[in-house]
Amino acid sequence: MTAAHAALLLVDLQQRLMPAIADGEKVIARSVRLAEAATLLGVPVLATEQVPEKLGPTVERLAGYPHLVSPKSRFAADGSGLVPPGRSEIVVAGAEAHVCVLQTVLTLAADGHRVLVVADAVGSRDPQDRAAALERARAAGAAIVTSEMVLFEWLGDATHPRFREVQKLLK
Repeated sequence: MTAAHAALLLVDLQQRLMPAIADGEKVIARSVRLAEAATLLGVPVLATEQVPEKLGPTVERLAGYPHLVSPKSRFAADGSGLVPPGRSEIVVAGAEAHVCVLQTVLTLAADGHRVLVVADAVGSRDPQDRAAALERARAAGAAIVTSEMVLFEWLGDATHPRFREVQKLLK
């Protein structure tokens, strides 16, 4: 995975949904870490919002990061209008892992994208649903990673000019 080929997709991290998500604050914190690193490294940040008139907008801590926010009613985000050209690696964070995240991952994988699901940045109301979603995503060809894995792979080398700035996000 490289920053040059990646896009970060934040799926439905919305104000009215996140309080119901198990470990929702951790999911948000890890998603913020990813969005900050993406911004530092020139990785496009995209977001979806599931029926925003009911679930509200993206949580405030993430609201300033996405370059594009796509409202939707379908559970799976449509990657054709969302993924920027030249970005074949889609790093996915969001909620709910077993519904919108999983269906988006399955769609992106079927469309030929390399999909990486960030395990510490996805959540569901029930942890068992999250675990089953990660298992199914892996079986469908998605790589299951952590936010630290993403950051260090995007950097690639300790001599990267943004290394210290990205490293600070881990503390």
